[in-house]
Amino acid sequence: MTQLTEENRSVIGDIVKRSAARSPKDTAIVFQDRTWTYSQLDQAVTNIARFFVEHGLEKGDRVAAYSKNSDIFAIVFLACARAGLIHVPVNYQLTKDELDYILSDSDPKLILAEEALMPFIEETEAGQKRERMLMESLVEPALKVDGPARDGEFSPVDTDRVQLLYTSGTTSSPKGAVMTHRSLMHQYLSVLTSLDITSSDRFVHALPLYHSAQMHVLLIPALIRGAYSIIVPTPVPQQLLELIEKERITAFFAAPTVWVALTNNPDFTTRDLSSLKKAYYGASIMPGPIIERLQKQLPELGLYNCFGQSEMGPLCTVLRPEEHADRPASAGRPALFVETRIVDLDGNDVEVGQRGEILYRSPQLAEGYWNKPEKTAEAFVGGWFHSGDLVVADEEGYITVVDRVKDVINTGGVLVASREVEDAIFSMDGVEEVSVVGMPDEKWIEAITAYVVLNDAGRESLTEEAVIEYVKDKLAGFKVPKAVHFVDALPKNSAGKILKRSLREGAHS
Repeated sequence: MTQLTEENRSVIGDIVKRSAARSPKDTAIVFQDRTWTYSQLDQAVTNIARFFVEHGLEKGDRVAAYSKNSDIFAIVFLACARAGLIHVPVNYQLTKDELDYILSDSDPKLILAEEALMPFIEETEAGQKRERMLMESLVEPALKVDGPARDGEFSPVDTDRVQLLYTSGTTSSPKGAVMTHRSLMHQYLSVLTSLDITSSDRFVHALPLYHSAQMHVLLIPALIRGAYSIIVPTPVPQQLLELIEKERITAFFAAPTVWVALTNNPDFTTRDLSSLKKAYYGASIMPGPIIERLQKQLPELGLYNCFGQSEMGPLCTVLRPEEHADRPASAGRPALFVETRIVDLDGNDVEVGQRGEILYRSPQLAEGYWNKPEKTAEAFVGGWFHSGDLVVADEEGYITVVDRVKDVINTGGVLVASREVEDAIFSMDGVEEVSVVGMPDEKWIEAITAYVVLNDAGRESLTEEAVIEYVKDKLAGFKVPKAVHFVDALPKNSAGKILKRSLREGAHS
């Protein structure tokens, strides 16, 4: 049996090393006033990996990263991978109790937090018990010129754990999906074969890097290919449009909610955005009016629907640009290393065109959930991951996501997909965003309830009665909302995903 060596292993820490060998002077990452060539980035990753080891961290120790987007956040992940440590990205919008839970559950040896966010760490019981360090303090050691990694200096293998990827917790307490080098490397290959990323691409990364989509579907694959990447702290529509024009950005990823904000911004029609050729999105389908707006303004723009889940690294299926015309509501077909089944409540495969839960089997799949053997046993049955997503597949293998299992509404004993009602309401003139949930009801079990954000025109003309009457013309009577609430904004996590649990709990009623 061949022994794994520096030359034949496949681990995340070697990604930048290989890109630096190919294109040492090309720009890898730009963040504010700092620019890293691939050679400099590789050295920075080695420097921080050495810093961690010299600081007493050992293989398998967890390092929590609690920060908005920055170059150092990305370097920390790559350095953890190189040093054999387990990276724990933490959502910076969590409540105190949620933050305390993740820090306690993951039990990091070291917590890195940006200066503005460190007080939130210090307020938690788990944070007070563990060593803390400012993320900004790593800039100086990262900038050293200390020589490349020596053969044998770091020794992770592809079966080692590299990240605890906590789920968003939109329906329950977050669970840490245990990702290995092997699972993420396979996911990167799935990305590269589906999303047409090239070395000539120019990216701007604006959604949170703690989230698997921005980090593992866009940034790391861009670094593998030797592309140019700008990282910005948060997605501000006007600033993003200015950056796309100024930097001649070719590729950008965002949740549909962010694309809605971009296309609604006055600068969308006045700036030269012609360099933008690839529009990636995920979390939900792109509303039809937004697709039309993008295609009208940018006729050469290609749309990619990237559907997935954290436990898969996350990319599962892709709808490519040439497929959008015929199937705009589809989430596409399985990516390279992804195998799927669609099953009924009893676990039996359903017929083509029938609704069922989609299951995944793949080398991309997480090992399971950190510290949760029962949850792992429940979700990872027979090597298949039970996603909780209800889908329908056609004869060519394209899937259409009907809803989350937990988002299906039981109204009077009849099951209704909330997404179907949302699509009907969104087609109204004057509607900017909509989310539909089932609210507890003595008569109906769950009453279909719509939360709607209106644009300026809608605020002048739309009423609850008008929305209900409109839906009556589109859908069967049992699918019509029992109530419509107009709100200023929908609750979202920092990745742009709508938090239906908050709506159900009445936070925005």
